[in-house]
Amino acid sequence: MKNKTLKYYLSLPYRMEIIPDTDEGGYTVWFPELPGCLTCGDTLEEALSNADDAKKLWISVAIEEGIKIEEPATDANSSEYSGQFKLRIPKTLHHSLALHAKREGISMNQYCLYLLAQGDMHNLSSL
Repeated sequence: MKNKTLKYYLSLPYRMEIIPDTDEGGYTVWFPELPGCLTCGDTLEEALSNADDAKKLWISVAIEEGIKIEEPATDANSSEYSGQFKLRIPKTLHHSLALHAKREGISMNQYCLYLLAQGDMHNLSSL
């Protein structure tokens, strides 16, 4: 851990979970591999921005205090995944996604990531 810097840890692909507050609005974001690292925001964009700050602060304090920082679990074949893929969708769906993203004040990419993460979490909870 002594040779690993803040920059090193921030470059790692920590899993982020986004949870909408259906009662009062807003979003909570947390990083399961970083215990207690969570934040929230009134909009998805604000929550994601706050999440970057929270992760940076959590890791900085852990380094200063000598707390062990878990690295994200990686699959043996993870080098084959770039984090990008192309997806062809109907024009009407593209339009709808763009409108929803604009309404949230975020990019369509961020909005789609949020939707994919939400669907993935619902699938995991049913296992």
